[in-house]
Amino acid sequence: MIFSSSDIMTPLQLKKLSEHKYNSCGNTLLDPLLQPFWNWLVTKLPLWLAPNLMTISGLIITIVTTLILVYYSPDAQQEPPSWAFLLCAAGLFVYQSLDACDGKQARRTGSSSPLGELFDHGCDSISTVFVSLGICIAVKLGAYPNWMFFQCFIAIILFYCAHWQTYITGSLRFGKFDVTECQCTIIIAHVVSAVFGTNVWLAKIPFLNVEVRLVPIILALCVSVVLCYYHIAALCKGGVGKNGSSVAGTSVLSPSIPIGIVIILAITIYQKSTENIYEIHPCLYILAFGIVAAKVTNKLVVAHMTKSELDYFDSILIGPGMLFLNQYFNTFINEHIVLWLCLVYCIADLLHYCTIVCNQICSHMNIQLFRITPRIPSRLTGLSNHQSPSPVRLGSQKVS
Repeated sequence: MIFSSSDIMTPLQLKKLSEHKYNSCGNTLLDPLLQPFWNWLVTKLPLWLAPNLMTISGLIITIVTTLILVYYSPDAQQEPPSWAFLLCAAGLFVYQSLDACDGKQARRTGSSSPLGELFDHGCDSISTVFVSLGICIAVKLGAYPNWMFFQCFIAIILFYCAHWQTYITGSLRFGKFDVTECQCTIIIAHVVSAVFGTNVWLAKIPFLNVEVRLVPIILALCVSVVLCYYHIAALCKGGVGKNGSSVAGTSVLSPSIPIGIVIILAITIYQKSTENIYEIHPCLYILAFGIVAAKVTNKLVVAHMTKSELDYFDSILIGPGMLFLNQYFNTFINEHIVLWLCLVYCIADLLHYCTIVCNQICSHMNIQLFRITPRIPSRLTGLSNHQSPSPVRLGSQKVS
């Protein structure tokens, strides 16, 4: 039932979650360079600071700084103040640092738990939407609505595919150019926009006659092709379940249905809109569908960690359904109003889901979400978060 207070996770899922062990492989180019800073930073944190509190604090900072940009440039074509870009760059740096140190803090305080990994992934799925939107505003990509749509949704899809692969193979895999590199690139882009203004991205590259702002799109396209190749290759090899199935014994292609529904609805409503709802309100539109994608990604992570079947349909699809039905009835209500209703409903639905799930896990494991009782501190190993010896806590964002 919608907004029901009933439990979402079954006793069997909670039991399997308690038995979950984190498994990852691979390392990015910049991680080894940043590890010394992250290892130093975590030693300066108080032992009473809960890792999940660090994660959610970084997410809130990212959301607030990005929304400031959205306020000044709701169509991604206006130029926000320079301080807004610097604030967004600083916010992303803080988020990256906290996200990289939360796993280290969990090991340092002896507070590692499966909830930490799940909470980390959940926050990352939301931050992906806001970070992608922020870079689009920084380069005024609203002038190319189709490219902006591609830029934001390809980040959402790739993040989902990373966990799709994890659901199939049981291991989260990192490439040489991954989230850390993307975050650093976006931070630099915000600083450039702050120092030189967004019009610097309108300059054309000599001989190629291509605007500079299209370079990130071209790079994103190249990275997407490479990552898609690796994801498809992993799917073709089959999963770790029986007869090459997923960790839950389900079809390796089954996770394509939830994200496929979201993308199809996003494209269909965009193309069929009689009021050009996406072109006029691109940021609002992407936020609404980004929240929907974040929830289906969260459910995929839960399915992986509990080795359970993934639900194909979800109550959050009622949000996009409002827009779809409104178009079906010849836009009986102004689409801008329906889009706001969709966003508000989707945020409420996501928060409701996360609250119920976190409360269930905390109750089952007898822990608190944002408070810890530090145990005897252990020596920091200095290992990469991506190769953490802890099987249950993850300290960095996954894929963007």
